Amino acid sequence: MLTILHALDLIIPDGQFIAVVGASGSGKSTLLGLIAGLDAPTSGVIRIDGQAINDMSEDKLAELRGEKIGFVFQSFHLMPSLTAFENVIVPMEIAGVRDARERAHQLLEDVDLLGRAHHYPSQLSGGEKQRIAIARAFANDPSILLADEPTGNLDSRNGRHVLELMTEMNSRRNTTLILVTHDAEIAAMADRQISLRDGRVINDTGAQTPEMEASEV
Repeated sequence: MLTILHALDLIIPDGQFIAVVGASGSGKSTLLGLIAGLDAPTSGVIRIDGQAINDMSEDKLAELRGEKIGFVFQSFHLMPSLTAFENVIVPMEIAGVRDARERAHQLLEDVDLLGRAHHYPSQLSGGEKQRIAIARAFANDPSILLADEPTGNLDSRNGRHVLELMTEMNSRRNTTLILVTHDAEIAAMADRQISLRDGRVINDTGAQTPEMEASEV
């Protein structure tokens, strides 16, 4: 049997900015998938705000993600047939968020793209697409933001802008930010660095014992 991620004990306090680093295949994306409930562990317990998510039904997991977790991926994952505005508002409409239109406009303004609201993804640059993805990730006002190589497809200028947006929201909203990256400069900005190798944690710089849990693996 192939073991992608070995047993580990990991506690992440609310509002912490964590960089997860390691070579390709070290288990970084799997760790994010476990925290989000997208992957299921073969053993152990994963808790979000004290709730064990291992035995939750798919409906309950979807509800949890909709309420507490936002995602930013390297490849954007925008709906090509929807405008920037529609990509941001649709998750809120599905969730029945009040004042969804006003909130979508505010989120687009937060990422400096209100003027591009009615453009389709094919009409946007890579940096603009990623900023739309960030706005969408914050549509449900998540307490946890998971970002998997969010600057990997961007040039350095756009990468810095995207990173600034995420760290600003981390500090302004006290959102827990867990970011997978290969970039040592980005990792150095985090409150804490978790280094993986062959599915094992080999270093955890900045770990602390929190009074409150955001997630536990």
